[in-house]
Parts: sequence; C-alpha cells; structure tokens
Amino acid sequence: MASKKVLGTIASRIADYRKGEISAPDADHVNSWISQFDPEVQDSILREVDHVLERTYVTRPEVNNFLKELSSHKELTKGNPKKFWKETSILNIQQSGSSQKEMLQVFGEILEKEHGVGIDAGPENSNVAVYIDDVVFSGGHVRGDLVEWVKQKAPKKVLIYIIVMAYHLGGQWFAEQEIAKAAKSVGKDVKVQWCRIHEFEDRKAYLHESDVLRPVQIPDHKLTKAYAKGLADQGFPPILRRPGDIGRAKLYSGEAGRNILEQQFLIKGTEIRQQSPFLNQYQRPLGNMVLRTLGFGAMIVTFRNCANNCPLALWAGDPWYPLFPRKTNR
Repeated sequence: MASKKVLGTIASRIADYRKGEISAPDADHVNSWISQFDPEVQDSILREVDHVLERTYVTRPEVNNFLKELSSHKELTKGNPKKFWKETSILNIQQSGSSQKEMLQVFGEILEKEHGVGIDAGPENSNVAVYIDDVVFSGGHVRGDLVEWVKQKAPKKVLIYIIVMAYHLGGQWFAEQEIAKAAKSVGKDVKVQWCRIHEFEDRKAYLHESDVLRPVQIPDHKLTKAYAKGLADQGFPPILRRPGDIGRAKLYSGEAGRNILEQQFLIKGTEIRQQSPFLNQYQRPLGNMVLRTLGFGAMIVTFRNCANNCPLALWAGDPWYPLFPRKTNR
C-alpha cells in the first residue's frame, strides 16, 4: 500500500465529494485508485495530487462561505442586501445539466436565512440579473445559456453578475465575447461582471504560465506516442509547455511534481481510452475538449462533481477505478 498518511490526507480533503450520493471516500478508496499506476510513481503522484487538491478542491463549506459573504457584499448590494435581492432577477436558464439548479438551491437557502428573501423574489425584467453556476471550463454552458437569454428575454439594458466558484480564463473570455456579440446583434446594452473564488490560466497565448496540465514532452509510451502522432497527422501536433513554470495560480509543488502528473495522467489517459468503450473522441487523455489537443487538463474538483474537462485518470469509470466517480452533465 502507498503511504498511509497521504492516503488518509487525500481522503479527508475530499470527504464531502458527492456526499449523500456515493460512499464517503476513505484511504482504501484512494489506494484502490493509485494502485492502478506503476508502483514506482505511486507515492510521487499521491504527494502531488494532495498538494494540488489542497488548492483546487472546493468544499461545500467553502461554497457556502463564499455565497454568504457575496449575498451581503457592500459594493454588490449597494449596502442594502434585502432590497438588492428583491429587485434582482436570479436566472434559472441552464439548458443542459444540473449544476445551476444545485447551486441555486444552495444560494436560495442562504438568501432565505441571511436576508429573508426568496430565490424567485426579483422581477424577470430587472435591469440587474444574476447567473450562478459552479465552474467555467471552456465557457460553453454560460455562453449558450446567456446568449439565448440576451437575445430572447433580457431587457434593453441589463447588468449581469456571473457568479461561479472558479473560471478558466479562456472560457471566461470566450463566453464574454459571445454575450457581447449577441447583445450587439439585437441592439441591447448588456454589461457583464464576474464574481469567483478561483481563477485559472488556460489560454493558448499564455501556455507557459498555464495552471492546467500541459506536458513538456510526449512520454516514451506506445499508446501516448500514437495518440500524439494521430493529432499531428490531422494537422494539430501537440503544443508542449516550456519546463520550469508552475503556473499563475501556483497549484503545483514544483516542476517535478507538475511533470509527474502531466506524464502519468497522459499515459493512463491513453490507456483508458483504449480500454473503455464509452468514451467519445472529445474525451481526450487529459480531459474533454473539442479542439484536437491532448485534453483540457483542468485540476479543479468541487464537492458536487468532477467535470469531464479533468484528466480521464481522475474520473473515468469501468474498467478504470476513479478517484472521483462522476455524474454526467456536471
């Protein structure tokens, strides 16, 4: 068995993952996951995963505290939270998945307790609106939901507060640009402001400062080399990171720790893709991505789910044993 101390620490760190839906993770659960890697790298992977999750795993109490503080934020609510929330439209417009519904439930409980205001108290045509969700990865959910709302239902002038636990800068930029285009196309004055706990760099132009997994080399592993060659043959050779930077958010312990995750998750990701009959072409070794790359490489997980934008090695199922058993549609 790998280091019992680290196994226990990771289990404690993720103790509220999908609480009430699945069995609480314990040291044996973490050990079952790490045992699928080669013995010589298990301890190094565990130490780095523990280091990263300390900085990226979002617990239910952390979400509650963030939303509670936000609900009374002086600048946001203009010093009168009860009045602000009674006059603000809180949107429930997610077209797919359940993440918004679940986050609205959490926020609704806070508004009732802290300010005596129901989640549906605000008028639909308010010139201030709130869109809440858990994490923005590629920006697809927030873009699709708000573009449609702006075109069809938004008033002529509106300020939208987008409240999320975290966003990736590429997805945030993409969503904001598309919302602005939609507003212009229908002649509406739409402004967007973001509120978040975490911010992660994933933009191509800032590859060497990225917080997501971006390997420095293709490992000497048959399946991984074949996957990389397949991308290159399609005209999309993998773009590799320059070694020596642990990213803007400082998630990793150092280059060695970051590299072990990138290399080993990439290797296992290609093996999982070969073994699993349920993965589509976009579920790449380092995480779901439409663009032809090695994968998104996200390392953030919340108490409610693990997104498919994270490496397959963290969440893929049968025959792989996942650290974070995932429910679909986030």
